[in-house]
Amino acid sequence: MAINRKMGRPSDQKLAILRSLSTTLVINGRVETTVARAKEVSSIVDKLVADAIKEKDNFTTKDVTVSAAKLDGKGNKVLVTKTSKNGNKYDTVDREIKTKTVTVDAASRLAARKRMTYWLMKSHDAEGNAINPVNKMFDEIAPKYEGRQGGYTRVIRLGARRGDGSEMAILEFV
Repeated sequence: MAINRKMGRPSDQKLAILRSLSTTLVINGRVETTVARAKEVSSIVDKLVADAIKEKDNFTTKDVTVSAAKLDGKGNKVLVTKTSKNGNKYDTVDREIKTKTVTVDAASRLAARKRMTYWLMKSHDAEGNAINPVNKMFDEIAPKYEGRQGGYTRVIRLGARRGDGSEMAILEFV
């Protein structure tokens, strides 16, 4: 007996569909698809949310010195004219040293993040801004379901699709 549904596709296509649906669910909060796909994605995302809840606060912070370009009032880089040994003049970007606080994942949180990157792909919103669904899992979804013991998604059946009669469903977070 198979562990996963075959869904009538080669394994690479099936995996691509499941990854795309998982990413869409995490970014948008709901997705409309067939019942078989919804059940598969539901089990995948439930496991990812459980990992995110478990590892939500498992990180430390660290101060790091970084070199950044100085910006003027309009947001443009400040250029400085320099002279080389042979007398040529050229412009360079003026830089400043800053101290920045960054988060450092613990080993188990890093492993959970890597498991999530297998299923969740980086995407863009309507304005074209890049969205990392793994960060969204840790920052928004995990705190929302912190006290809950499983059952993070629900499948709502809609009925048969008009074209081929396939059973349709909406998959959403509870």
